[in-house]
Amino acid sequence: MISVRDDWVLGFDADDTLWHNENIFEHTHQRYRALLARFHDAATVERTLFATEMRNLELYGYGVKGFTLSAIETAITLTAGRISAEEIQQLIALGKDMLAHPVELLDGVEETLTELGGRHQLLLITKGDLRDQERKLAKSRLAARFRQVEIVSEKDEATYRGIFRRHGIPPERFIMVGNSLKSDILPVLALGGVGVHVPYHLTWAAERVDEAPRAEGRFFRLGSMRELHSLVDEVTGRGR
Repeated sequence: MISVRDDWVLGFDADDTLWHNENIFEHTHQRYRALLARFHDAATVERTLFATEMRNLELYGYGVKGFTLSAIETAITLTAGRISAEEIQQLIALGKDMLAHPVELLDGVEETLTELGGRHQLLLITKGDLRDQERKLAKSRLAARFRQVEIVSEKDEATYRGIFRRHGIPPERFIMVGNSLKSDILPVLALGGVGVHVPYHLTWAAERVDEAPRAEGRFFRLGSMRELHSLVDEVTGRGR
């Protein structure tokens, strides 16, 4: 359990907050559209793939493995079963390439975690496939920076409430940092915590929301991770 007392706990998302992720998916989408180009236009491929992913989300969850299965299913559907075994093998290879991709930290992440870890307890909260997230965390060499790591299947109010309960964290003394308004910010704000949005230049369609956060003094948007240290000092009172 995290010991809070009078301290604040800082939660961090992983994908596209600490390291690049969506750009890997975007590159794979380009190769996927090229593979199916002789059957359908790019818009149809993307629309059908996204619908398949959303339909399968409850079964497969988030991550590369679920994406790969949905990509294969979509290819079979869009080609009316004419896709070859060799082309399916290519899709499997795309998924394996994604899983083997190096973990590349975003600018300022390592320094920021070092600075903040000296003053606050840090908690990593990430969703997705357990083995893949564990792999990326190990490759990032950031695991030792966090007091606790939570790899969850979904990031909603119920998930955060359970995390707060397990670790004895008062929501009003919790700051969540992430790139997704839907998964990282809105649920935490709803529970009384502080949300710090650090946008990534790409956002998966399933993570986009139209709702603008409404939490005076508890919602902040930064241009980069390098701005976080001074903001945390301000929010926690250390800057005064």
